[in-house]
Amino acid sequence: MSYHHLSENAKLPAPCIVDVGIIVNKQDMQRLLTDLSRVQYRFSQDRQLLVENEGYVLEVFSDPQRSTLVANHTLYINVYSFDYLELKRLPDSQQACFELVQENQQLTLMPLTNPLQEQKNRNLNAAALEAVVAEVLSASWDVRIDDEDGFSF
Repeated sequence: MSYHHLSENAKLPAPCIVDVGIIVNKQDMQRLLTDLSRVQYRFSQDRQLLVENEGYVLEVFSDPQRSTLVANHTLYINVYSFDYLELKRLPDSQQACFELVQENQQLTLMPLTNPLQEQKNRNLNAAALEAVVAEVLSASWDVRIDDEDGFSF
C-alpha cells in the first residue's frame, strides 16, 4: 500500500473553530472578515505598535497581485497579504479580535459594531424603505386620479 493510497483513505474533517483559533485558509479568512464594518485597528511590527486608529472595512478580497491598504480611516484587506488570521478574545473585555499576521507584522482588528444589531437595523431600514415606497406609489396614484378627474367634462 502506497503513502498516496493511505492519505486518500485517511481524510481529516474540516476544522471547527469557535471564537478562538488560527485560520490559514484564505477563503475562511475572507468569510470571517467580510462581516466587519467599523473597527479599531492596530498595526504592529516587531511587537512595536506603529499605528492605532478607527476605520471602516470597505472591501475584503483575495488577490495575490494586490495590496492591503489602510488609509483615511478605510481598510481594503487582501487576505493574501497575511500568512494566517488568529481569532481570539481580548482578556479584559472578551471582545472579539482578528489578528492578521505576516512574519513580523500584525494588523489587529477589533469590531466596533455588533453583527446582530447591524442585522436588526438592516431589517428595520428595509421595512421603513418599503413603507416610504408604498406611500410614494400611493400618492402617485392619487395624483393621477385627481388629474384624470380634472380633465373629464
